[in-house]
Amino acid sequence: MALKTSDLPGYGPVVPVIVIERVADAVPMARALLAGGVRVLEITLRTPAALPAIEAIARELPEAIVGAGTLLGAEDARRAHAAGARFAVSPGYTAQVGAACRSLGLPLLPGVATSGEIMAALEDGFDFLKLFPAQAVGGLGLLKAWASPFGQVGFCPTGGITAASAPEFLQLPNVRCVGGSWLTPADALAQGDWARITQLAAAAQALRKTG
Repeated sequence: MALKTSDLPGYGPVVPVIVIERVADAVPMARALLAGGVRVLEITLRTPAALPAIEAIARELPEAIVGAGTLLGAEDARRAHAAGARFAVSPGYTAQVGAACRSLGLPLLPGVATSGEIMAALEDGFDFLKLFPAQAVGGLGLLKAWASPFGQVGFCPTGGITAASAPEFLQLPNVRCVGGSWLTPADALAQGDWARITQLAAAAQALRKTG
């Protein structure tokens, strides 16, 4: 199932890409992001706390739109869906991941890094894609080059994007939003500094999509 912007009502210019180590941090962190105006949250499946964190946020904060990132296969899709994820994000694209998400009715934002991956995703009905790792594979220059042959594709570049570089990406007409880890720094999570996360979220929401 392809991810559409209608699946993410109220999504902003920046989707936080979150690595969470402690389940107990999930709900207060999500509340802090919501307080800053950020409703769409991507919890990456990189730690044992990720799925329980998704479940806790989905249960306790239905106003948040929580998704699962770093989806590597069909089993990840099933586990994320069972935990209450409302969308999924993968670092790359395979037809198997796409089929698994379609069968679950789980909207997917597939990752791509090459023209061939874009073509494969398009053949399977996906036209909103994550460029990953954005900076490492060409960043702004690559997105500009793809605008002509892949004019129907919208991108969410993720990987190496910062608060300083995000505005440049958001100016591109084929960029719908960016993904960034700077909204939930590891030290802020470790210290329970929810006020700082709210400030970072509010600053991210103030960025504007101008392209």
